[in-house]
Amino acid sequence: MKVEDAPKHQGLRRRLIEELRQKGIHNEQVLKAMMEVPRHLFFDSAFLDFAYADKAFPIQAGQTISQPYTVAFQSDLLAAKPRMHVLEIGTGSGYQAAVLSRMGMRVWTIERQRALYKRSQEIFKALRLPVKGFYGDGYKGLPSFAPFDRVLVTCGAPELPQKLIEQMGEGGVMVVPIGAGSEQVMTRIEKTAEGEIIQSEHGTFRFVPMLQDKSKAS
Repeated sequence: MKVEDAPKHQGLRRRLIEELRQKGIHNEQVLKAMMEVPRHLFFDSAFLDFAYADKAFPIQAGQTISQPYTVAFQSDLLAAKPRMHVLEIGTGSGYQAAVLSRMGMRVWTIERQRALYKRSQEIFKALRLPVKGFYGDGYKGLPSFAPFDRVLVTCGAPELPQKLIEQMGEGGVMVVPIGAGSEQVMTRIEKTAEGEIIQSEHGTFRFVPMLQDKSKAS
């Protein structure tokens, strides 16, 4: 895969970053990473004109690449620091994982759609990002690599995923959109050193549903 990042793309990214600032994103670590990740590489070439619009966009397997504002919002809410171990549920296009990696996190990400898993692996390799991708069921997490400092869920969970809470370390944080309907509530879960769970809500968003106990696409 060839990486092309022309001045035109960089200019469009700068405009997008300013738009995100105007919408209330002020975490410079997040904005810097989003400026450095060429979002157009995560799009089919026929849809490059949509790459830097602050909108979600359909991708393969009935999934979407999240709206840049949502990526920035979740990344900010995660409050992760460089070198922290982060588990992402729902690789999708790979864009969110790429942003976290550029922020200095050690990222493990799971995707249940094989086509998306393979495509994201190609992009990570082309961008030389040390993201560890897995093809599997996100509901189960990656217990053999736990505990994680942070867990980020990029699909709508009908309820709080207990198996993922179990894989959080002491002082860990999970950001997960919760809701069984067309909208979910962005929820932040903190796990104290004593194992207590502290939950807070941060507005409504729209995500594709998190699938459980269903056969994966080939």
